[in-house]
Amino acid sequence: MLEQPLKFFIVFFVVVEPISLIPLFSGLTSGATRQYKRRMAVKAVGVSAVILVLFALGGAPFLGLMGISLEAFRIFGGLLLFLLALEMVFARESGTRTSSSEAAESRRRADISVFPLAFPFITGPGALATLLLWFGPLQLLRQGALFGELLAAAGLVLAVALVLMLLADPLMRVIGVTGANVASRLLGVVLGALAVQFVLDGLRRAFAVA
Repeated sequence: MLEQPLKFFIVFFVVVEPISLIPLFSGLTSGATRQYKRRMAVKAVGVSAVILVLFALGGAPFLGLMGISLEAFRIFGGLLLFLLALEMVFARESGTRTSSSEAAESRRRADISVFPLAFPFITGPGALATLLLWFGPLQLLRQGALFGELLAAAGLVLAVALVLMLLADPLMRVIGVTGANVASRLLGVVLGALAVQFVLDGLRRAFAVA
């Protein structure tokens, strides 16, 4: 019963990569008050939760409306996650999350909770693709328990992200930027293997249907 939620938790944790939020949040809120930091972190996670639920409930019907099969999205989602994994492994600025112009804009904004924290850093393209890959095949009425368990697993990842953002400053003093990059590279290797598996599963099911 716990195999699917546990597997989803690991995949979603690696994709969201809460550890990468530590230096990001610390830099964006440098010099701000403790109340401001807490408000931005809580609001960012709240907005991310709303986006998560909306995609979990409406993602698959939207794909059906657009005439896109789950197999096609599984292949594309796997490729997208593979690109994200490469960026994590080589410690490059993530083009799958935000562009340089968007990053510059975020540094000028007073409210950073919705952009860039909630989107695209917490619930970016990789996270949304993961949601559709896992929730898309589920039938809510027949698999309501599993649906709820996956939502709970995603909520747990968001809770971890919230805790790490609230503790960003002391954690940065302990692990530093280098430590965060090392953890990101290790998670990137795992994500790369999972991404390849998504592509292989998509190809296998597509040819099986054909």
